[in-house]
Amino acid sequence: MQLPGTVDASAIYLHRVTVEGAPHDTLFVTTTYGITLAIDARTGGILWQWKPPGYSSFAGSDQITTATPVADPSRKWIYAASPDGRIEKLSVADGHAAWRVSITKLPSREKIAASLNFAGGHVIATTGGYIGDAPPYQGHVVVISTGGRLLHVWNSLCSGTRRLLVPSSCPASDSAIWGRAGAVVIPGSGDLLVATGNAPWNGTDDWGDAVLLLSPKARLIGNYTPADTQQLNENDQDLGSTSPVYLTSKLIAQGGKDGKIRLLSVAGLRGTAPHKGRELQIVSTPSGADLFTAPAVWRENGHTWLIAADGGATQAWLLRDNRLHSVWRVGNAGTSPVISGGLLWVYDPGGGGLRVYKPASGKLVTTLAAGGGHWNSPIVTDGFVVLPEGDANDHTTSGVLDIWRAPTKVQPNG
Repeated sequence: MQLPGTVDASAIYLHRVTVEGAPHDTLFVTTTYGITLAIDARTGGILWQWKPPGYSSFAGSDQITTATPVADPSRKWIYAASPDGRIEKLSVADGHAAWRVSITKLPSREKIAASLNFAGGHVIATTGGYIGDAPPYQGHVVVISTGGRLLHVWNSLCSGTRRLLVPSSCPASDSAIWGRAGAVVIPGSGDLLVATGNAPWNGTDDWGDAVLLLSPKARLIGNYTPADTQQLNENDQDLGSTSPVYLTSKLIAQGGKDGKIRLLSVAGLRGTAPHKGRELQIVSTPSGADLFTAPAVWRENGHTWLIAADGGATQAWLLRDNRLHSVWRVGNAGTSPVISGGLLWVYDPGGGGLRVYKPASGKLVTTLAAGGGHWNSPIVTDGFVVLPEGDANDHTTSGVLDIWRAPTKVQPNG
């Protein structure tokens, strides 16, 4: 179906919610210029659309968002992002905005790129920068109440400041928090994991190229940076080109632009004293290229798998004895892999379609035809497969959404 904008992100889905007075299986997407749409998953019809104020001032420009929205557990609201640096709470029923709150003092430099999250009754969002890293900007983690109040802020540079920074007030710049999964919530504790991009690191209040462990109130409680953090900064090799991956209560993985995936101990992160190096293991990304996607974690028969895709290959590792053991690799590019229905779904943004694999072996099951894209990734749920196409960097105000639906079963007579 045609959209009034490009969705360089993912859709979200709510089963049988009331929209415009009737029950619908409903998809929600946000375009790069902040139009959020409710779409009937069965017909592809647009049920409502919400357009941010000032849309015409940034439509077609470099000022974009690539954030995936998130649903409120009540199923009555969704939260979405706009290029003007605001998060809005939108009614599932009719798309009206209950509130909008700014999470940046300089939206022309600070981009909302990563997916939104919801945990502990709060919305969680992060900020990064735009292509070119034009200073000044800083990465922020913000926690927002369902009433629209900015509850907590953590700045990855000048982190001693507990409010939203005016970017020019901090002597350090960059440290974007832009990995596709945004702030990752640790099950049980509600602690947050984020990774930052290029910027100074001093282990006290500047945390460029680092993995940070934050409390639910966005207080620093743990950290890690590679031993070559200065080299990463100098060579534009953002550690935070992807978000941290929660594997177990004891282990996480962290990729990066340097073509490496690091296995880290959660216990080794804890504490505010600076932690540099001491990785448990380092493996190459699937093709040795930059990792911009969110790897998938598959738990099956007591085993934990890590599956990642980059611009040249897709690979699966089995976690055993605190080590990642490669099981299979195929030379097909992909965005963020998705495990659903016992299958692995990987979209090739270069025009190779949506490939479906057996996750334990990498055997190709089928390929669904799809056009090219960028960071888009599918969702697979309730008999639907949904994939946006297109690249935010084309700065277009139109786009395509692909919807596949499982065939309706025909009941026998009698």
